[in-house]
Formats: sequence, structure tokens, C-alpha cells
Amino acid sequence: MITFFIKKAFFDGWDNLLGMVGFNLVYVVLFILALALVSAVESSTAFLLLVLLVSLLVISVMMGGTAGVTFNYSNYSRDGFQAFRENVGRNMRHSLLYFFAIAVFIVNIMFTIPFYLASGSVGMLISVVLLWLEILIFLCVPYYFPLMNLLPADRPFKTAKKCMIIAADNLGFTIFFAIYNIICMALTVFTLGIIPGVTGMQLAAQDAMKLLMFKYDWIEETNPEGKERKQVPWADLLYEVKVKVGPRSLKSMIFPWK
Repeated sequence: MITFFIKKAFFDGWDNLLGMVGFNLVYVVLFILALALVSAVESSTAFLLLVLLVSLLVISVMMGGTAGVTFNYSNYSRDGFQAFRENVGRNMRHSLLYFFAIAVFIVNIMFTIPFYLASGSVGMLISVVLLWLEILIFLCVPYYFPLMNLLPADRPFKTAKKCMIIAADNLGFTIFFAIYNIICMALTVFTLGIIPGVTGMQLAAQDAMKLLMFKYDWIEETNPEGKERKQVPWADLLYEVKVKVGPRSLKSMIFPWK
């Protein structure tokens, strides 16, 4: 399943490269504007925190829109800007909860954990608890927007709860996916936010969640009591998706019309 996920995520990104880069450029512009604002104004810690939170809010709302775009990309539809426009408003509540989770994550790293680390033994204990909270957020948050797309009737907190359940139930894949995301972050920094960027990472997360959902559909249909979960027939469950991805060569990637 992991091998096929890597293949599908790569080819989905390649097939939608122009659209993916276009949305990533918007994220880059937002980042540059935030840096320019900080540089142009004599800043204090409070001002920096305000700029950080406002920028994060804007990016979170935009991610609610690009989540709809990557859902289409994952399902072989190239509906881009229209899907973005529709999903920005539709996913607003989920975007706000996402903003809150990431804000907690960043504020903990920048301010809260360093403060408690310098506060003695009790502070050290609190720092350890907060560190585990950071790990939980980092492992679960990639599933959030993809699960929102696949289960649109769920409210934001219910989606967040299911993210934790899925992360725990698929711990091996979740750890692999965390490493995968760290590598993608490094590539994003190296390419100045262009590839894979925020949109590419959302697309990979959508692919991951789509594949994992085959397992739960199978359990619901044939194994509702949840027994023998380790015997998931991935080869059978992924057969149709593998056919859609198909065999790919370097020539067909660069010259798809031949």
C-alpha cells in the first residue's frame, strides 16, 4: 500500500503540475507579504505574533479551498479555480479549527515550551506534556482536510476526532507519512515553496486518505466487527485504482500525447 501511495502521489502531482504550482505561488506571495509587513514596521514580539496569526488564518482559509482542488486532482478531475472558490466558503468552519490547531502548534514551539523549559522541574513536566501534544497534532493534522472531503457531513470536531482514530489505527503508515511530509517540507524549502508546496502536500494527503478509506469500506462491508484487521486484502482493494494509474514511463510522462 505504501509503495502504491508513493506512486499515485507522484503521478497525481505530475499530471496536475501546472495547477499545483499556480496555487503554490499564491501561498508564496502570502508568505512574502507577511515578511514584508514585518520588515516594514518596527516590530515587537506582540506584533510578530499578530502577523503570524493573521497570516496563518489567511493560509488556513485558503487551504480549505485548495483542499477541494486536490480532492478533484486525486479523483482525476482538473477542476481548479472553480473548486477553490466554492470550497473556501463551504469549508470555512473546518478551516477555522485547522487554524486553531496549527496556531497552538506554533505558539507552543515558539513561546510556551521554551517558557516552561526555563521554569524548573514542574515546567519540564509541562513541557513534556506539550511536546506530546505537538507530536499528536503533527501526526493527525495531515488527515484533516482529506477526511473532511471524504466525509463532508461531519462537523469539524468530529473530523478531528476521526483523524486521531485513523492515525492510531494505522500507526505504521502514520509514522511513515510523517517522515514523508518532513521530506516534502524540505523539498518545498529547497524549491522556495513551489514543489511540492502546500498544494502538493495536500494532494499527497488526499491520496493517502483515499487509499486508507478502502480499508474501512472493506471492514464495513465484510468485517463489521473489526476482526482480522491485519488481513486487509490490499491487492484486491487497490486493483481498480492501480488500473487507473496504470503503467507509466518517463516518455509517457513527458510526452503524454505519444
